[in-house]
Amino acid sequence: MAEKKPRVPVREQDAKERAANFREVCLGYDLQEAVSEASRCLHCKNPRCVGACPVNVRIPEFIAEIVRGDIDAAAAVIARDSSLPAVCGRVCPQETQCEGSCILGIKGEPVAIGKLERFVADNASNASPAIPESNGIRVAVVGSGPAGLACASDLAKMGYEVTVFEALHKAGGVLQYGIPEFRLPKDTVLKRELDAVASLGVRFETDVVVGRTVTVDSLMEKEGFKAVFIGSGAGLPKFMGIPGENLCGVFSANEFLTRNNLMKAFRDDYMTPIHTGKKVCVVGGGNVAMDAARTALRLGAEVHVVYRRTEAELPARREEVHHAVEEGIVFDMLTNPVEITDDGRGWVKSLRCIRMELGEPDQSGRRSPVPIEGSEFEIDTDTVIMAVGTSPNPLISNTTAGLELTRRGGLVADEAGQTTRPGVFAGGDAVTGAATVILAMGAGRRAAKAIDEYLRG
Repeated sequence: MAEKKPRVPVREQDAKERAANFREVCLGYDLQEAVSEASRCLHCKNPRCVGACPVNVRIPEFIAEIVRGDIDAAAAVIARDSSLPAVCGRVCPQETQCEGSCILGIKGEPVAIGKLERFVADNASNASPAIPESNGIRVAVVGSGPAGLACASDLAKMGYEVTVFEALHKAGGVLQYGIPEFRLPKDTVLKRELDAVASLGVRFETDVVVGRTVTVDSLMEKEGFKAVFIGSGAGLPKFMGIPGENLCGVFSANEFLTRNNLMKAFRDDYMTPIHTGKKVCVVGGGNVAMDAARTALRLGAEVHVVYRRTEAELPARREEVHHAVEEGIVFDMLTNPVEITDDGRGWVKSLRCIRMELGEPDQSGRRSPVPIEGSEFEIDTDTVIMAVGTSPNPLISNTTAGLELTRRGGLVADEAGQTTRPGVFAGGDAVTGAATVILAMGAGRRAAKAIDEYLRG
């Protein structure tokens, strides 16, 4: 084996500087850096990275094109399997998927597959694809998040006339309202990805709440759609059920992030501000908690992340935790809220917590946190953001006959996305509950294949 080359570091904004702005943190590779990093790939005969990618991007092939300097050819390789390369290159958990399976990572650092995918997406010429000839069959996609976009793209490439229905006033789903600007710029990166999907002939209709504005039944029986894919995500926030959660100054992470990402609360020229306060406590340890915490920091608050396990058990991406620590966010580990106290005027005064210790592993394999009796204490705070999970909104299932639900409120669907109602398919967070962008895309792609087989069969 040739001498191992070190991984090419990626340039980033300085931590102190970026903590006060919403510009993108990671600056990406230039051509020389990308070629140098791509040349580290061993081009394995049986590339484990491809199998670990939920949409099976042909990773060694596109990396080989980077080494040759043909960025457009690299983009064409990725486009066979992914409709959102600039998004995936930024927000996918590569460390547990493609990069986590890279053979170089066994004794060293894996190839920076995500950063290379981002480089290709940002630097390809983006030539308009040939729009396939229509077969005249209409398919409706509910939700314009990653599952819906992946399903719509694949169906459009097969010749179907696809219309995507989005409840909010901008398309993109969780990519638009959930992921902050400093991780995924909206008016440049996300808009480019959405335009690419639209260039395939996909139509977007916003401000359409399926289950209210229209129903699945009306789409199929009155508007002529022969199949429907439900990719409406998991936008219903969860709370802890502790006293004080109804006080002013308590937010779900969904509301807090939506107000900032979609309604631009962080910008002075938008008339949709949000109360932040001087000190914010974010409850939770996932990627959404990191996004909320880092957003609150940029709005000028001192921010604490309150998590009931240790740093080793944090479910958030290591890169996001690293960035949060660099930016000055405080982590209160082995700490669990028990009450939000009132200042006497209906606003948050403090977060009352209890210390925890780790006991035996739970069903997920992580050690269960156990309260330490008599260890209660208070954290003075103005604002509490709950980032303890989400579940699918029941609106569609409540207004559509024949759809069965799982115990956790997700739509029952088989591996291909077929629900318990013929002609209605589903995938992504609407089925599994909150998960990752790339897993939702994989579900959308599988459903597109199943829809095609259903309509042809």
